[in-house]
Amino acid sequence: MPRATLIGYRATGKTSVARALAGVLGVAWIDADLELAGRCGRSIAEIIASEGEPGFRARESALLEELLDNPACVLATGGGVVLAESNRRLLDRAGRPIVWLTADAATIRRRIAADPSTATTRPALGGSDVLEEVATTLARREPLYAGLADLVIETAAVAPQAIAQQVAAWLKEGM
Repeated sequence: MPRATLIGYRATGKTSVARALAGVLGVAWIDADLELAGRCGRSIAEIIASEGEPGFRARESALLEELLDNPACVLATGGGVVLAESNRRLLDRAGRPIVWLTADAATIRRRIAADPSTATTRPALGGSDVLEEVATTLARREPLYAGLADLVIETAAVAPQAIAQQVAAWLKEGM
C-alpha cells in the first residue's frame, strides 16, 4: 500500500502533487501513466492509437495491481483508472489512503491547453467543444472518485507544494 494514492481527472495536479508530497514525506513517487509509457517505450496516446483504449486499460490495470504493492511511495494514478470496477476494488482494498484531487472543468481545459506535451503524450479530447467534453467526463467520473476518496482537495487555486503540505499534515494526524 503506497503512502498515498492520488486519483482525479487529468490536469488536476496528480503528478505535481505526487512529486511534492514525496519530497515532504522523504519517499519516492510514481506516476502510473509515466511508468506505463516508459515500460512500453511509447506515449499513452501512442499506446491507445495502436492498441485501442481496451488495450491501454488492460495494461493500466495490470500496472496498478503491481504499483499498489509499493509501500514506500506516493502513487499518482491515471485519470481514468477508476473506470474499471476491478481497479476500484483494488484501490479500495490496497490503496488507502486515497486523495482525490479536483478542479473545475474550465481550469482543467486551461491546464490541458497550456501543457505543450499534451498533444504528443495524451489522447486528444475528441469533441469540438473541449470544455463541454471535460465537464461531461467529469460528471460521469466524479461519483467513482468520490466513492474511493478518503480526502478531497480542490487544486484550481492552490500550488502543488501547499497541497502536499496539507496531505502530509492529514497523514500525520492519522487520516
